[in-house]
Formats: sequence, structure tokens, C-alpha cells
Amino acid sequence: MKTSITYYLLLFCILFSGCEEATKYNSSPRDNFEALWRIMDENYCFFEYKKVDWDEVHDRYSLLVKDTMNQYELFDVLGKMLAEVKDGHTNLISSFDMSRYWAWYEDYPANYYKEIQDNYLGTDYKIAGGMKYKRLADDQIGYVYYGSFSSGVGENNLDYMFMHFKECKGLIFDVRDNGGGSMTFSDRIASRFLEEKMLTCYTQYKKGNGHNDFTEPNPVYLSPSDRLRWPRPVIVLTNRHSYSATNDFVNVMRLLPQVTIMGDRTGGGSGLPFSSELPNGWSVRFSACPVLDVNKQHTEFGIDPDVKVSITGEDIMKGRDTIIDRAIELLLAKADSIEAASKSKISSAGLAY
Repeated sequence: MKTSITYYLLLFCILFSGCEEATKYNSSPRDNFEALWRIMDENYCFFEYKKVDWDEVHDRYSLLVKDTMNQYELFDVLGKMLAEVKDGHTNLISSFDMSRYWAWYEDYPANYYKEIQDNYLGTDYKIAGGMKYKRLADDQIGYVYYGSFSSGVGENNLDYMFMHFKECKGLIFDVRDNGGGSMTFSDRIASRFLEEKMLTCYTQYKKGNGHNDFTEPNPVYLSPSDRLRWPRPVIVLTNRHSYSATNDFVNVMRLLPQVTIMGDRTGGGSGLPFSSELPNGWSVRFSACPVLDVNKQHTEFGIDPDVKVSITGEDIMKGRDTIIDRAIELLLAKADSIEAASKSKISSAGLAY
């Protein structure tokens, strides 16, 4: 996300002052419990939005903390307390384990199977950076799979990919099971589909210790790339495991007129994470800076697709990906419609002349 260096420095200073690192080792279960609760209380950004009564959580879990408990028992209690915020960006990290909250996608259908995707990619697909790509449907439709925004994608990678698809009528950009990574790559790719500079979202940061002490929303803009760009129809494929930076990517792409989002609701994860340390040396990672969409609404719980499609059991048995097939069908239909409209304009112009 293109945010100024000044903003990041200010964000870091504010958060760092609110998340004091432990200056002296302390293994006391009670002290570490209180430290974790306070760090979250003063800095976590979604208490109000998620309607979490953090004081009630404190009172309930405080009863479970005993001076005689060992580090493994303490870790289990603290990890469960963090799970109360239902946030995939929130983790407790020790030398022996990391707590994590996965229910944000576990209760949803997978809607992505690599072994079925392999039937489409085959073994002759091309690789550019972290992207796998190939022409489908008799070379009429370009298909790209990007499995992680942590996998680097350079400008030259994108140029070569788009050149490979120069004769294609439409493009499928598949980010299913992409759990996120760097928003630098999210912006770099999204900029290849823009025609003009546009508002993409708003950011906020904590300015005090209260649960709702935020700055006014700060607008974030993205400019079109000065390299090769793609103006033709695009379908972005999503599932519930499309999370964090992938949610950000979908949030931008859905604003573009040539783009359709297809599949399942994304996993969300719109809070920028920050880390702090407990007195016993464990670290805690949590959502600290909310990112809002262009309507100043949260997308923490995910973004709904324009066209909801799930992979059917019948197609699984056939080794078919219902979502890819539907995307190809829709893109070909759009291409036919565009071609028909173009011919109609030429014909009408000729008659008028």
C-alpha cells in the first residue's frame, strides 16, 4: 500500500510508546497475564468493531491463572484469551509454540484443490516471480495463479506475463489460498489494471489507549503503472483462505470496471499487524492499524464476491474446478459481447455516414 514514510514513522512511534517491551525478565504467570491483557487493551484496533468486552475477558481468564502453573499451561491460557478477538493476525509466540486462530476459514468450504488445479496448469506452465501462468480455452483466456504475496513479483515478471497473454480475450487472476504477505506486491500487481490514479482505502492508527481512540481516516491512493497494463476483462478468484494482503488486493481490484470477483468470501484480515513483548520474553502479534474501504467500512471479516461460485462435489469427482470453468465461460461471453458491440458501432457509423 503506498503510504508515506512519515506516516509509518509516526505509526511506529505511537505504537511503540503504547507497547512497552519488557525491560526485566519476569516469569510470573500473573504478571505476564496482566501484561498481555494490557498490551491488547491499549493497542488492539478491533474491540469496538467486533464488540469484544475485553474487561469481561480479563475477569474470566484471570480465574484460570495460577502462580503454580508451568509455562505450557500459561501459554495455553493466554493463547485462548487471544482467540477471543477472533483475529488471524493475532498470535502469541514462544520458543516452543505459536498460538493461532483459524476459525475464520475452517468453517467454510475449501473451494480450492491443488490436485485439481494441476489439471489446468499441467506441467508446461510458465513461472514469473511467484506467479504460475498459462493460456487456457484454446489460448483465448490467460490464467495466473499467485499463491502468496510473500513471493516476490518484479516489474519485468509482470511485463513478460502480460506479453504472453497479449492475444487473450480475458484474464483469470487466481488468489485462492493466498494467505497474504507484502502489500508492495499487491499494489504493484493492482497498478497494472488501473487507467488513472484512484482512492483505494483509508488507514487509521491509535492516538490514545482507549478502544476507540483513532485518528481521522487517512486516504490512500494508487497510481497506474507506467509499464504494460491490462484493460480487458479480468476475473479474480477468491476463497475464504484469501487473507491479509490478499484481502487488500481484492479490495482494490473490485473497484475497477473491467474486474469481476468470483468464488467465495475472502478471509478478511484488514488490520496491519504490530508486535510487542511480554516480561517472560514471549512476543505477541496483533492487529493495530485498521484499513477501511473507500466507503470507510471495515473489511476485517472479508469481502463478498460479485459472483458466488463453489466447487461442486460432482466436479471434484471429475477433476474439474467449477470456479475456473465458470470464469472461463463468463470471460468468453464478455468477449463475445464486446466484439458484437464493436461491430454494431462500426455498422451504425457506416450507415450514419
